[in-house]
Amino acid sequence: MRIGKQDRPFSAISTATPEAITVRGKDLCGDLIGKTDFTSYFWFLVTGAEPDENQLFFANAVLTAIAEHGLVPSVVAARMTYAAAPEAFQGAVAAGLLGCGSVVLGSAEIAGAFLADLVSGGGDPLAAVRALRAEKKAVPGFGHPLHNDGDPRANLLLRLAAERGAEGPHIAMLRAVKAALPDAIGRDLPINVNGAIPAVMLDVGFPLKALKGISLLARTASLIGHLQEETERPIGFILSGHAAEAIEYDGPAR
Repeated sequence: MRIGKQDRPFSAISTATPEAITVRGKDLCGDLIGKTDFTSYFWFLVTGAEPDENQLFFANAVLTAIAEHGLVPSVVAARMTYAAAPEAFQGAVAAGLLGCGSVVLGSAEIAGAFLADLVSGGGDPLAAVRALRAEKKAVPGFGHPLHNDGDPRANLLLRLAAERGAEGPHIAMLRAVKAALPDAIGRDLPINVNGAIPAVMLDVGFPLKALKGISLLARTASLIGHLQEETERPIGFILSGHAAEAIEYDGPAR
């Protein structure tokens, strides 16, 4: 059964012969291995172009900013999975990534789409926020349960963008949305890291559709670190035990 378009059977990522491997038009062994860093290679794989100085700087900055934030749900899921199935390291990494969604870790993608729509359509930030609130939706890229006085990662990324002349329409729109919050919802909210990351990355030319990949790549590195620690200092079953203790049964009595 055919599903979707069938008329463009091509890929421009990679090909190989018995003698060589070509990636995006470059010889993997002759042009890339030992001659490029991984972040540049990531950008090259995604976009087909080598990053300029600012693109590489901010790709490194945001990957570092989003990789680790303690025992967040993705890390807990990975460590508990590894505790139950230590033979499946890859399964534990996958467990940590599968929860990358609209609330945790994947929200940069949603904030990016929100900002991009406003920028491309010349939208009104105040009206956009009011529309979200009318549907009882959160304003993507704003607020944080811990960093109530300002997400230090977001503040730093935005300051670096200003210092390096990388501010563009998406950062400007992010600030416009923030300025509209008191009128739209009756209070101010801090810009969080998942608001700053898409604004910065879109302004330096990273593709909108690949934004979630930044969080996935960064958190993969963190999960590997947590799982290595789990092999030496296991806490997966401790996390499981505390979860069982913290939740009280309120079903029918026997």
